[in-house]
Amino acid sequence: MRPLKCESRADTVREADRKARENLKAPPDDKQDTRQVGRIYKIVAASAWREAERQGVFRGSADDLRDGFIHFSAASQVAGTANKHFLGLDGLLLIEIDADRLGEALRFERSRNDELFPHLYGELDLGAVTGVFDMPVRPDGTHDIPELKP
Repeated sequence: MRPLKCESRADTVREADRKARENLKAPPDDKQDTRQVGRIYKIVAASAWREAERQGVFRGSADDLRDGFIHFSAASQVAGTANKHFLGLDGLLLIEIDADRLGEALRFERSRNDELFPHLYGELDLGAVTGVFDMPVRPDGTHDIPELKP
């Protein structure tokens, strides 16, 4: 048997950091044709959305800024996203976006439950917004979600 050669912890961490940075910039392995998805959705605090309207652009939430892209959901994913990240929160809006207007900056990447989620690598031009809906919170903490277009 040959002895195993181990990398130092620092080398392993640096390599993991390098790979993570490359993954943010590289196109995903699982490209999905965005023409198959007409609309995508963003759940956002009403106050943050009003600020985006004043500025004429949405740059993302604190989580989006941390991750380097704006998180969106397909119609079938909105309820799960609302329950996982926004349960019990009041004052939310659901923003409907025409996915075709976002171009190559929109990528579908594996995330929760190994599903492909839409991620926008850039700012959201408000010209791509097709609807803004209230998301009232119910007594059990879930939200009323309007009928969504796929």
